Amino acid sequence: MSKPHDIKRGVSLYSYQYETFLRKMTLDDCIAHAASLGARGIEVVSEQSFSGFPDVPQQQIDGWFASLERHGAYPQCHDMFLDVKLYKDRRLNFDEMVASLQRDLRFAKRLGCRNVRVIVNTPPEVVVACVPLAEELDVRMGIEVHSPFHFDHPWILRYTELTRATGSDHVGYVPDMGMYTKHYPPVFRDRFLRMGATPKIVEHILEAHAARVLADYVLMDVRKMGGNAVDLQMAETLRHNIWSNPRRMLEFMPWIFNIHAKFYEIDDSGREPAIPYDEIVAVLIEGGYQGHLSSEYEGQRHIEDAFEVDGREQVRRQQEMFKRLLGED
Repeated sequence: MSKPHDIKRGVSLYSYQYETFLRKMTLDDCIAHAASLGARGIEVVSEQSFSGFPDVPQQQIDGWFASLERHGAYPQCHDMFLDVKLYKDRRLNFDEMVASLQRDLRFAKRLGCRNVRVIVNTPPEVVVACVPLAEELDVRMGIEVHSPFHFDHPWILRYTELTRATGSDHVGYVPDMGMYTKHYPPVFRDRFLRMGATPKIVEHILEAHAARVLADYVLMDVRKMGGNAVDLQMAETLRHNIWSNPRRMLEFMPWIFNIHAKFYEIDDSGREPAIPYDEIVAVLIEGGYQGHLSSEYEGQRHIEDAFEVDGREQVRRQQEMFKRLLGED
């Protein structure tokens, strides 16, 4: 019998990026599909879902709330981006970065979202400067702990040090499960083979990933083996697709506001072959996590050259997996 928990299911509309871009799904379609799966907590990438962001007409906001109500869903998280290269000749200065995050906090409030996913390149000092507004609006800021970052990475440790010192319960984390890539994703492997990777070098890279060999050493090996440009590109992916221990989340659980349930595919057996969700969900239950598992399908870019993308089916499969792992069946 499954252990009791208060983990909720949701979907990041990022999962439907392919269908949205091709105008195959509207915002209402996305919300309807997620809610039909019982994944009622909606995470939104506002640039994807609203025209004119950040100056979104009230009519679109009204339509957002109407769709949520119609389908029995609710707003859960707004994903912000810090456009530090907004200007061609310089990067944003500190005050401009603070103003940008404050803008997103206000927009999240406008959408009814309690959480803001803070993109990982946001300096922690910027997040600290926004704590008073976050508390005033009652909107929580969670830095996205995204591969190749992890909870013991110096950047995240610095964020932890500075934000924890505020004493605020409105700063925390949104871990992305891509940092738990235990096995090299098959969709990555197959794409590189289609692009012209050398089969014997592909096997070497797969073995190196399984052995947790440092990416720099793998790149040296591939060069020595006479690898072509595609082989080197595949080896470079080892920098990003890291394996970190999911149990590390236990120490940070009180400050984890949302989970980006990254996945590249759910195969016909109903499992994600690269990311061990059985281990991950068990840790979340053990730690008393009370937020959402937010589906984030990111496999479309690795198959669109050869196969028809079906984000709906992939999200459905992951949500079925979650129901099983959460004891909802």
